[in-house]
Amino acid sequence: QVQLVESGGGLVQPGGSLRLSCAASGLTFSSYTIGWFRQVPGKEREFVARIWRTDNTLYAHSVKGRFTISRDNAKNTVYLQMNSLKPEDTAVYYCAAGPGLLYSSHISYNIWGQGTQVTVSS
Repeated sequence: QVQLVESGGGLVQPGGSLRLSCAASGLTFSSYTIGWFRQVPGKEREFVARIWRTDNTLYAHSVKGRFTISRDNAKNTVYLQMNSLKPEDTAVYYCAAGPGLLYSSHISYNIWGQGTQVTVSS
């Protein structure tokens, strides 16, 4: 069974940090692009970051310099380190996977996790 499971969300004050994890099972992890997306109720799902199997990364402009995506193929896990968090980062964060070299369109990703809530508030 192909599965992505996110963890690490929670409540953090502005300026704080969180690290999200995405654990994959049932797929040849090293062959997939893994992406992070986020969504606020009433808004479209937004691209955050993605990493290729070659460790090439891409970030949304809004998070560049604050977020870092990385992967550990031995553990079938991708991480999203989020620093200098802002209230506008509040959202449900989703991990997604797709075969090959993908970019920022959520349409290209065909495997999704259940999401983890991140709330940035004082």
